[in-house]
Amino acid sequence: MMKSFFCSYYRFLTLTVSMWAITTLQHAIGQQVLSVRDVLSLVQSQQPQLAGYKEQANAAGFNVKIAKNTIMPEVTAGYQAGYATYNNITGMSYPGLILPISGPPSSGNVYGPVPGTALGAMVKWNPLTFGQRQAAVEKAAAEYKLASSFYNDVLFRQQYMAIATYLNAVYLQQLMESYKANITRTRAGLEQSLVYAAEGLRPGIDTTQFQAALAQAETELLNTQRQYYAELTELSRIAAIPGTPDNIRLSDTLLATQLPVAKTDTVNMTDHPLFRYYEAKKAVSEASLKEVQRLWRPKLDIWANAYARGSGVAADGTVDKANGWSLTRKNYGAGIQVSFPILQFTQVNLQKKQRQASVKAATAEMGQVTLNLQKQQETAQFNYRQNLLIARQSAVQSQAARYAYDGLTLSYQSGLIDFTRLIQGQYDLLKAETNEAGALLQVWRALLDLSIANGNLDEFTGSIK
Repeated sequence: MMKSFFCSYYRFLTLTVSMWAITTLQHAIGQQVLSVRDVLSLVQSQQPQLAGYKEQANAAGFNVKIAKNTIMPEVTAGYQAGYATYNNITGMSYPGLILPISGPPSSGNVYGPVPGTALGAMVKWNPLTFGQRQAAVEKAAAEYKLASSFYNDVLFRQQYMAIATYLNAVYLQQLMESYKANITRTRAGLEQSLVYAAEGLRPGIDTTQFQAALAQAETELLNTQRQYYAELTELSRIAAIPGTPDNIRLSDTLLATQLPVAKTDTVNMTDHPLFRYYEAKKAVSEASLKEVQRLWRPKLDIWANAYARGSGVAADGTVDKANGWSLTRKNYGAGIQVSFPILQFTQVNLQKKQRQASVKAATAEMGQVTLNLQKQQETAQFNYRQNLLIARQSAVQSQAARYAYDGLTLSYQSGLIDFTRLIQGQYDLLKAETNEAGALLQVWRALLDLSIANGNLDEFTGSIK
């Protein structure tokens, strides 16, 4: 009875695994193969958030052109026509560009409607700004550099997150392979125990224990598959990959089986995206201070205008409505204007002190960022070297556990040891395999941290064979 039950249970497990394998094969068809470099490219080209930051930087770039464009003269033209009472036409006023005086004064109240027209153009030019325009251009250029640096820093951090997620997925993928191998070993032990139990060479309790171990191994695989799916989902979010995670297949799986070969020398941190961002932030503060320092300077305006009018009221007071629609009187003029904000000295001085404090704050921030990056580099280098040593020891441990398990298997088959010794050796082998995979991936993570500290992801991608 017991043998029949376990045979049925084994057939059920075999059918389940076969169906899972067929489903996996079907999903493999049409999958998107992703390498680490592919992910980096997708993050830069497809992530909506980064696209928004890039457009913000582009928008900031137009401020430079706008500041430079102020050297162009302003020309404003306007035309108006009205039909109003005789009294009003002599001083008709419309909101807007022109205040026409269209006719002579009125000696009395005459309410008959009379037409009036006016056409004017005003030119204003500021060719000389005593350094104020240049300060505005420099500030706009610094703000554009800041926006670009912010975009580069966000891109750098997003690409780091994508690689870290990729490594987690590769690690879980390797764990699944270890769990599948453990399932195969447990299933082989279950088959053997069924034969031994039928022949009376082993107690039936061994079969029950193998059954429990197989169920546990299957559960561990399912849990790991769930975690793997979650990591692929996060990777598809960061890289803005359409479709479900089932359509993603990772190609750089050798990261879980090979050690990287990379230099661990320190590099100049002035090229680090984070350093450049704070450097640009300080430049904006300095440009703002320069702009304020030039506020208390004179302003020079050159202006010119041309004006023509028409009125339905003649100089002698007679009404000729036809003349109201024609521009019969023409005038023009030109001049310069120099102004100086005398009483704004106190306000400008306070603004200067405010901007000077901002520059000092930005300088202090750069000092802290420099210190942080230095310590980050030192820590990353030490962790990388230590993880390399740990990975080499884990390989030795894994090899020893494999030899021990093979020996325990032969001893079990010969009746020299019981199930407990065998399953403990099998567990030790599984633990050693997973530890080795984790140690190898930890080396790659340490190399990634070192690349982040150095501000150059090429150090990581260049180590992938």
